[in-house]
Amino acid sequence: MLIRLGGVVIKTIGKMVTLAILLLGADPVMAYLDPGTGSMMLQVILGGIAAIGVALKLYWHKLRVALGFRGKEKLEGETN
Repeated sequence: MLIRLGGVVIKTIGKMVTLAILLLGADPVMAYLDPGTGSMMLQVILGGIAAIGVALKLYWHKLRVALGFRGKEKLEGETN
């Protein structure tokens, strides 16, 4: 007996059944991954980390303001 919660339970069970059918029907694949594949995957991961770091650096001030942290207050006598 399933309790209907806005169709969420039914959709989840349907997705699980679909995934099980797809996995059970999969044929084994004969594939070769050369040593360069691991190097390429490492480059993709490190490049993603570097991109996140650059994006954080570019938007650091906006991020701090959005999170509610304030930077150093300007001195009253300081001018641009």
